[in-house]
Amino acid sequence: MKPITKLINLQTLASGDILQLKTYHFKGKTGTKKVYLQSNLHGGEIVGNAVIYELIKFFSQLNEDTLHGEIFLVPMCNPTAVNQRNLFFSTGRFSPYDGLNWNRIFWDYSHEKVNINKFVKDNLNLTKEEIQQNFLNQILIKFNNKLKSINQNRGVSFSEHYRNILHSLSLDANYIIDLHSSSVKAIDYIYCFDSRQKNADYFLFDYGILMNKFDGNAFDEAFLNPWLILEKKFIQQGRNITFDVESWTLELGSGMTVNQASVNKGIKGIINYLSAKKMLNLDVIIPQKTTQFVNKNNLKHYYAPQGGIIRHRLSQGTKVTYDEILYQLLSFPKNGDLPIIMEIKSVDEGIIYDVSINDTVNQGEYILGIFPHV
Repeated sequence: MKPITKLINLQTLASGDILQLKTYHFKGKTGTKKVYLQSNLHGGEIVGNAVIYELIKFFSQLNEDTLHGEIFLVPMCNPTAVNQRNLFFSTGRFSPYDGLNWNRIFWDYSHEKVNINKFVKDNLNLTKEEIQQNFLNQILIKFNNKLKSINQNRGVSFSEHYRNILHSLSLDANYIIDLHSSSVKAIDYIYCFDSRQKNADYFLFDYGILMNKFDGNAFDEAFLNPWLILEKKFIQQGRNITFDVESWTLELGSGMTVNQASVNKGIKGIINYLSAKKMLNLDVIIPQKTTQFVNKNNLKHYYAPQGGIIRHRLSQGTKVTYDEILYQLLSFPKNGDLPIIMEIKSVDEGIIYDVSINDTVNQGEYILGIFPHV
């Protein structure tokens, strides 16, 4: 089965060059579900590109009877961010045009002036499948009307133009999978939304962050939030419905590097998840243990109490106990004769899930994060 490839113009540059997205589309003989996968939304988070490359090879070896539905894959989904550089470092986390985080710009249907209560009343006695299709139709109509309302003479900001392109590819999906890496050094983990924890297990990750409070306009939450609100509205009316719509962010290791173990984990988990969702006619690996989730609000972050140089810091993946030394901070105070070393001890128990890259820090800069009690 060969993918259908397509080039999408993203941005015309002053030099006359054009930045483009390349999409890969696999379509089975049967099935109506759609999964959308993208990688490299932030410029330095490159692991997902290797995952998508391996997935393209894997899907290409399948026949059309093995795939039920369609799969859209978009590697290098943000070439503007990928190409941002400062010496040896990739700096593509924030847009150079407006300073916004590339993953905080997306459109959420529920933020529009829409009457979801009326929709629930009008659709209360329909089947779950009919309700899901009707709600999707409303989302797509609203989105397409917004596109039509754009005045070409005024134009729109690049952030809005960019998000519109990604939404046009993904809004009608059942499942979206956004492949990220930490901006620092980190273990592999998954972001999950409440009521979707059970299905997260099929990705075969040990650890996850449960989103119980949204940061606002991230790609995964902007997609799923309207559906979560709709489910709550139906519960209020006496119907407990979980729609076949999910969004996931996979954090695969560290930024600016490709760790093969993280690549393998991403590939294995995605294939298993799609098999569990009956989009792939393949055996499902039944998880031997559930993903250990930490509410996002309960993550513990450590910042430098003063400026200096970090020494003997524990690495990501290390389990720590209360009062254990996390790192030493070497500093050269101006008002003393000798340098001093400060020992920083843990006030939490858990696992270190990420650590900063630079061992030289100013006061207040990020040092490491801990998943507590896992």
